[in-house]
Amino acid sequence: MQRDSLVFQKNLLIAIVVLFWFAQYVYVPFQTPYLIGMQVSSSMVGIIIGIYGFSQMALRMPIGIMADKNGHHKFFIIVGVASSALASIFRILLSPEIGFFIGNILSGLASAMWISFMVLYASYFTKENLQKAMGLIIAANNIGVLGGFVISTLLYNYLGMNFLCLLSVCSGVPAILLSFLIKETRSEATTLKVSSLIKVYVDKRLIFFALIALVQQGILMATCMSFTTQVAHELNATSIQIGLLSIVYIVSAVIFSYFSASVFAQRYSSKFWIATIMFCLAIYCFIVPNVQSPNLLILAQILAGMSTGIIFSFATSEAMKNVPVEKRSTAMGYYQAIYAVGMTAVPMFSGIISESYGLDMAFYIEGTVAVLATLAVIVLFHQKK
Repeated sequence: MQRDSLVFQKNLLIAIVVLFWFAQYVYVPFQTPYLIGMQVSSSMVGIIIGIYGFSQMALRMPIGIMADKNGHHKFFIIVGVASSALASIFRILLSPEIGFFIGNILSGLASAMWISFMVLYASYFTKENLQKAMGLIIAANNIGVLGGFVISTLLYNYLGMNFLCLLSVCSGVPAILLSFLIKETRSEATTLKVSSLIKVYVDKRLIFFALIALVQQGILMATCMSFTTQVAHELNATSIQIGLLSIVYIVSAVIFSYFSASVFAQRYSSKFWIATIMFCLAIYCFIVPNVQSPNLLILAQILAGMSTGIIFSFATSEAMKNVPVEKRSTAMGYYQAIYAVGMTAVPMFSGIISESYGLDMAFYIEGTVAVLATLAVIVLFHQKK
C-alpha cells in the first residue's frame, strides 16, 4: 500500500472508530439513573450492564479465530458498526428493561468486533511501533466516547433517553457507509489449523496481562460506567454534574491514551506504569463512597481515566508482544474475551452486593481487588527480572 493511501486508510479507520464508539456510549452516562428511575431493580441493572460484557466474552474468541482464518477484517468491522446502530433501535422501540437488555447484547456483539479494528490498525504500523498504534486507536476510541458523553450531558435533561438512542443510530449509519471504503493492507489469511491457532491460549504472558485488563475493565464498568453515577445521584447531583462525571473521566482517558504513546511514557517500564496506575484505581474505589460533594466526585474521575489511558494500552501491547502476526486476531480475541469476564461479572457482583450490604461495600471490595492486582504486577516483573 502506497504511503498516501496508507495515511488515508489510517485516518479513515480512526474516523470510523470515533463514530462507532460515539454510537456505543452516547446513552451510557444516564443509563443507570434512567433505568432505576423507570423502577428497574439494582440487581437487574447490574445484569443489564453485565450482559454487555457477557456477549463479548462469548463471541470474541470465535471471532478472533475467524478473523485469522478469513484474513479480512472489513466484514467484521461492518457487522460491528451495524450492530451498534441496531442495538439503540431496540432501546427506543421496547420497554426500558427489555430494550436495554437486548440492546446491550447487540452492543456487546458490536464491541466483540473491536478485535478487527485493533488488529487492522496495528497492521498499518511496524512491530516496533505497536505501543504507539495501541495508544492512538484507544485515544480515538475515547474521543468517540467523549463526544457521546458531552452530547448526552447537554441534551438528556431536555430531550430524554430516546433522543440519545436516536443519536446512537444516526452515528452508526455513516460509520457503516465509511466502512465500505476500507481496504486491507494485504491478504492476511492463514492456512494454520484452528488447533494451531489456539495454542496461543496457553501463552502465560497473554493470560497474565488479560487478567490485569479484566480487573481494570471490570472495575470501571462497575464504577464510573454505572454505580458511580448512582453515588452522584444520592448526593443530589444535577444532570449536568452527572454528565460531567463521564466527561472528566473520558477526557482524562483521551489525554492519558495519547500520553501512553509518547516518547516520555516509553522511558519508564510497563511495570512502573501498570502497577502505579492500578494502585491509583484502588484509591479511586476507596474514595468514591466517602466523597460528600458531587464536585469532588467529578475530580476523582481523573483517576479512573488514567487507568483507561495507561493501564489498558500498556497491558494490551504487553499481551501482544510475543504473538506471531498470523495469530494476532486469535490472541486479541482471547485477550478481549478474558477481560470481558470482568466487564460481565464485576457489575453483576456489585449489583448483588449493593442490594445486600450497600453500595459502599461493593466499592471497597473492588478497591481491594485492585490492590491485589497491583501486587501481582510487581511480583511478576520482579520474577522476570
